Amino acid sequence: MDHLAAAASQSPAEFGDWLSASGLGAGEAAAALASLLEPSGANLAVKALSTGRYVYASAGMDRLFERTESTVVGYGDSELMRSEEVAAMRRAEQAAMAQRSLVCSEHRLDLAGRRREFLVARMALGSDHVMALWLDKTEERHRESHLQRALQQLEQQQKAMESLRRELQSGSGRDATSGLYMRAQFDDQLLREIDLSTREHREFALVLIALDPPAGPAPAEQAGERLLEALGRMLRANTRAMDSACRIGPQLFAVLLSGVGLATAHSRMEQLRRQCSAQIVVIDGVDLGLSLSIGVASFPHTASRQDELLQASEAAVQEAQRRGGNQVVLASIPFAFGEAGVP
Repeated sequence: MDHLAAAASQSPAEFGDWLSASGLGAGEAAAALASLLEPSGANLAVKALSTGRYVYASAGMDRLFERTESTVVGYGDSELMRSEEVAAMRRAEQAAMAQRSLVCSEHRLDLAGRRREFLVARMALGSDHVMALWLDKTEERHRESHLQRALQQLEQQQKAMESLRRELQSGSGRDATSGLYMRAQFDDQLLREIDLSTREHREFALVLIALDPPAGPAPAEQAGERLLEALGRMLRANTRAMDSACRIGPQLFAVLLSGVGLATAHSRMEQLRRQCSAQIVVIDGVDLGLSLSIGVASFPHTASRQDELLQASEAAVQEAQRRGGNQVVLASIPFAFGEAGVP
């Protein structure tokens, strides 16, 4: 076994040369290989093509075909499987012999009244034998199927919720896709917030949020709409009545956090980013992922004028995108020199 471990990093051809030169018997190596594969659930078999019968089978192959009191050695596929399954096996074996290289194929077998799925890797041995490694993929395929059905159900629920929301908000002056107020309302609210904060000597935060490109392969238009809907839901759920969340561009959103400083705003937006990253946004059974680039600025620390505040938050969003997206960036705070006795 130590000899086998020492040669594990070699290529198959190099391993074969090493095996011949080492004096370690091929039978011993094959037995060790079968023992190593058994705990992983992989089963090893060798078939003679001239007879169509198995000449070697690991214990797992015997259990697979319910040969608890005997072995599959000496049997052919026609005695173990249905005719159409036998034909598929034969085609894969012929391909392995013709290509003289590793050939992988998937097979579905009815065994003991249950549908099983296998990935089988085959390689020619000499001129008449094929060695096959069987991996049972049944449970993995079932999990994938259950996940796919769950995603489809979630997608249907999301569609139904968005359809109902649009009906309820029809004529409300909100954006039809995100359910949020639009640019005109945002500009008015920003002016009011600046005026209120100036008179009451308090701060507020301006946050700009840009959608990162979707992760899934769905058509761009459909994926974009589904992500806009999802972000609208998340913003409505994560803003207070005194805050204001609006859609101000095709892929751009703004949030006014009333009475909130820069540190608190950053903490809240980081929480929003994490929640969005964990959201499942589905289209055609594919999770698109909800990734955001977020820029946070504050009044009056970042800027005390509307245009400068917007420019600062836009620069922060662009920096988040430049860094790869899915992160929150704080706008820089200017430091004035030569004031208040500072040289």
